[in-house]
Amino acid sequence: MNTTEQVRHHTFEETLLSARRTMVLSEILKLAVDSFRSSKVRFALTALGMVIGTASVILVVTIGLTGKQFILQELQKLETNSVELEYSGGGAMGEERTVFNDYLTRDDEKAVLAQLPSVMYSSPVMEMHTPISYGRGVVKDTLVLGVSPQYMNIRNLITPEGRFLDDTDDIAHLKCAVISEKFAHDRFGSSDAAVGQSFEISGIPFTVIGVFRQSVDDMGMSEIQDQTILIPYSVARYFTGTENVKQIYFSMRSMDEVTEAASEIKRIVQARHRPGSAYTTQTLKEVLTTAAKVADILTAVLFLVSAVTLMVGGVGIMNIMLANVRARTREIGIRKALGATYREIKYQFLAEAVIISLIGGIVGTIVGLALPLSVRVFTNYNLPISGWSVAIALAAATSVGVFFGTVPATRAAQLDPVEALRDE
Repeated sequence: MNTTEQVRHHTFEETLLSARRTMVLSEILKLAVDSFRSSKVRFALTALGMVIGTASVILVVTIGLTGKQFILQELQKLETNSVELEYSGGGAMGEERTVFNDYLTRDDEKAVLAQLPSVMYSSPVMEMHTPISYGRGVVKDTLVLGVSPQYMNIRNLITPEGRFLDDTDDIAHLKCAVISEKFAHDRFGSSDAAVGQSFEISGIPFTVIGVFRQSVDDMGMSEIQDQTILIPYSVARYFTGTENVKQIYFSMRSMDEVTEAASEIKRIVQARHRPGSAYTTQTLKEVLTTAAKVADILTAVLFLVSAVTLMVGGVGIMNIMLANVRARTREIGIRKALGATYREIKYQFLAEAVIISLIGGIVGTIVGLALPLSVRVFTNYNLPISGWSVAIALAAATSVGVFFGTVPATRAAQLDPVEALRDE
């Protein structure tokens, strides 16, 4: 046999092998479908475990992403875009090492605003603790903060009654105040009753123009206390006798700019003061990053827990397929007697397990997506849906079918045809 004939013979054998494999695959799928048609209830009950498992995976990921989104949105209300600049202390100079105070000034604030266009809002904070009369002889030491009108945006404050400080109040040095809800209730009985009322700070009457509260509980992370009074910075400086402050707050346009802005703010201010002066900046970006990591870990843990449901569904598939092998022992013997190979018998039962698992996964995916999509359509809530969760759920369903279908498929393929034909 010459070389040309050898090539033709080899090509012919490959063509026959390819045709035989195609025939075997189509036959396997046809036999699997016929098996499902003859036992529809068994097929449905077997696939039910995968439906529940796949749907639970998608729903758990959706719940985890929703929880993460909610947590991050709440934390973003805690001034995650803000940078707190604080004077930490003075150095010493001269031969006698004289300690000096080098506090922050409004000029420092203006210098930062001029050099950092990413700053949206800024406000100095002048802090005082002053005895305030609450009536009936009750006097309490109360926190008074001198701030600018932009302090409201920096701290995300809400004014349910009245209004907040504005530029007119600050420029005209008006004796007005915005008080916390707790102070309004203790001093005037209620928030709505407090607006328009007057009280004294160090013997000077102030008119209440509004009542404020924080948009979210900051868990004591800010300078605001339950009983707090906010007055214009231009008025507060008369009580302290100086325009210097220990703290200035800045708010950036985006959280991504916070870290770089904090370094720049410190550099700008440090260059304007003595070399020995110490200034620090604080941000909440680390808190937000940590919260995001915790939320991701919780989502991963919940995902692993839901994966147990897939495993339970896989065990169900294996048990049903083992029972199926026992019930169809005579069929297996006949097929082997007619020439079915070990591989063909194994692939037949493995294909049945994978098809059951995959169909259950597809139905479970539809069920798992139906809930968040329904919430999107019929409510104002935009639940996040992860495409990765769908892909992972379907891949896991297929893998479970292959893994748990291997044992019954192997057992069916290993049956002795003579012993199988004797089975009644």
